[in-house]
Amino acid sequence: MVSHVDHTMHDVDVLITEQGLADLRGLDPKARAEEIIANCAHPDYRGSCPITLRGRWRSRRTSLRMEEANAFHLRFKQTGSMKRTEG
Repeated sequence: MVSHVDHTMHDVDVLITEQGLADLRGLDPKARAEEIIANCAHPDYRGSCPITLRGRWRSRRTSLRMEEANAFHLRFKQTGSMKRTEG
């Protein structure tokens, strides 16, 4: 029994959440992200996730800025909801 275990993306083949299952075997990082969003992200947030993902792949960055990494949580702290407001 341990208190914490880290897994790299190379160790994870299948991701199962209450929203669904993503089979990640043999997929490159972009395809893995798309599979996770399509099958495991909560339906309320599936529309927001690809927006962030498209920006990352377009700029070819491999790491996120802290504002991007915490955007959902900061929005929740400020507004009480993690959902993006359209408009």
